[in-house]
Amino acid sequence: MMNKKKIFIAIDTNKVSKAKKIIRNSRTNKIKVGYKFGLEFFYSKNGRKFLSSLKNQTIFLDLKLNDIPNTVRSAMKSLKDLKISYLTVHLSSGLSALKTLKQDCKNIKIAGVTTLTSLNNKDLKEIGYNKKVNELVRHQAKLAVKAKLDAIVCSGHEVRSVRRVFKKEIITPGIKIHNTKNDQKRVMRPTDAFAAGSNWLVIGRSITNGNIKKNIKNLLEILED
Repeated sequence: MMNKKKIFIAIDTNKVSKAKKIIRNSRTNKIKVGYKFGLEFFYSKNGRKFLSSLKNQTIFLDLKLNDIPNTVRSAMKSLKDLKISYLTVHLSSGLSALKTLKQDCKNIKIAGVTTLTSLNNKDLKEIGYNKKVNELVRHQAKLAVKAKLDAIVCSGHEVRSVRRVFKKEIITPGIKIHNTKNDQKRVMRPTDAFAAGSNWLVIGRSITNGNIKKNIKNLLEILED
């Protein structure tokens, strides 16, 4: 018997018809399913309008806000007509911006984005960071604690380290059902991420490419093992 695992399905498309198909074909009562919408969908011609029409769904709006305090506050206020459950902000925005967002978030859970799953230690060095990935993400987690954020977004490789300092929800992208990495470097299988302590997994192409119902069934079988 599964203890209601929670996943966000990443709807990475600019087509409303594809988004509707993903939502329609991913329904299951065996796990809790929410939907992650990122920049591609939100910026598309009819994306925002579609989001405003969604009801009774757990919506994770992954805009990765990264700006000065007043701008992130204004951006969030412009989203008030949407029924958003989670909204992302880059932890690199700084403590002041994070606190401002958290103070004005009302019923939206604010999730702090750590280091992107497309980056590894070599990439961080190129950008100018002296810390290794795990060390940097742990440092960012402490910032999220200071800002009293509701959730953190980090890869499965850092979950155990983050969990030592951050006690609220951990959302983990870079989850692969099959052995493919695509453009992500720090990836993990679903069972390993849950075992590490993730509360939510973000799964995109492993579910949305090909037969969605079959992919969901495959995921359920993996989680039941």
